Amino acid sequence: MSQPETRRPARHRPAPDLRVRLRRPGDALPGASIGTVPYLWNYDADDEGRPRPSAIAILDEIARLGFDGTQLGPGSPEGPELRRVLAVRGLRLAEVYAALPVTKDGLAADALAVGCERLQLLHAAAGDVLCVALDGTPDRDERAGRAGGDGTPRFTEEAWTGLVAVLHRLADETIGMGRRLAFHPHAGTFIETPAEVDRLVAMTDPTRVGICLDVGHYLVGGGDPVEVLTRLGERVTHVHLKDVDPVVLEGLASGGVASFSEAVRVRLFTELGAGALDLPGCLRSLAGRGYSGWLMVEQDSSWPPPSEAAAIGRRVLAQILASIGRESSGRGVVAGSKQDGATVTRH
Repeated sequence: MSQPETRRPARHRPAPDLRVRLRRPGDALPGASIGTVPYLWNYDADDEGRPRPSAIAILDEIARLGFDGTQLGPGSPEGPELRRVLAVRGLRLAEVYAALPVTKDGLAADALAVGCERLQLLHAAAGDVLCVALDGTPDRDERAGRAGGDGTPRFTEEAWTGLVAVLHRLADETIGMGRRLAFHPHAGTFIETPAEVDRLVAMTDPTRVGICLDVGHYLVGGGDPVEVLTRLGERVTHVHLKDVDPVVLEGLASGGVASFSEAVRVRLFTELGAGALDLPGCLRSLAGRGYSGWLMVEQDSSWPPPSEAAAIGRRVLAQILASIGRESSGRGVVAGSKQDGATVTRH
């Protein structure tokens, strides 16, 4: 009679830390940190009434998928408790997002207070960047993707002056706390188009106000992300990496998709590498100047489950950084590194 098969006890191995596996020696942009944004996990809950995952569950996924850090998400712990839950997961707080209330006549009376409240959250949790944007408005939401055309509501001169004054005051508060401020041009707001971005850059002090270039929003606004990253150079201190579905973008530009809000619902933003964005070109531009800030992989909404979409973005980014690193190594350049303003070469 044959003896019953005996099974060896399962060997439980600790899960590998993908942060190590996805950042290899020789990759481009070795000084940059890679984060993501919790809203991807929350969008369907907001839009379709699905159960919202807990903030802690989202942080677990962000760590598991190989990211270095996160934006402050809804329902998250704050202050020392947030520092603790991030630390045990090997994560950092990359940014706190601050949407300033606004109309075409300028910032609302409480805009500075809103910004300062968000700054306090950043400081209490030892975060890096206060990412400031204008809140969306219905009149600009329905002009997104075609805001460069006639009939688009625009800021008055007084509104521009008031915005710059508030940004400088908020930047001074931020710098005084040892943090950095970066302004995020955003589709569906009064600073979306390349002309509006250029005006903001020209009117603000570069030593106080950095630019967070969201390459997806800049593409929606009618701009060329590679061109502006190269032209603005060191003025871009924070980057959101977001790809754009070309079919939805065309619908938005033609008016077939009625608004930015509707475009997000039909998945204007897609996984990195699957859309119209020249992602390798953006990363080469950043590597060429040794960028060492955050790269925030962001999508807003997705057809696949959120963790699947985030994993795709993280791995596509890893592949392109490795490819650019190999290109640079072949030319005798250490990818993304500079010394005393000059590129470091291999000998």
